[in-house]
Amino acid sequence: MSQHKSLQGPSGIVRKRNVLKRFERVEILRKRGAWKEGDRVQGLRKTKPDV
Repeated sequence: MSQHKSLQGPSGIVRKRNVLKRFERVEILRKRGAWKEGDRVQGLRKTKPDV
């Protein structure tokens, strides 16, 4: 699958994605202390990407 031209630049992705993959959401929640090992990975709460 290819990326839309507006997302590509000379060195890759230029704009920040606002939709995260599940493993990225788990990592953010783990850093915030809202997810522990053994918790479910489905039905995760909404998270905004860290800046």
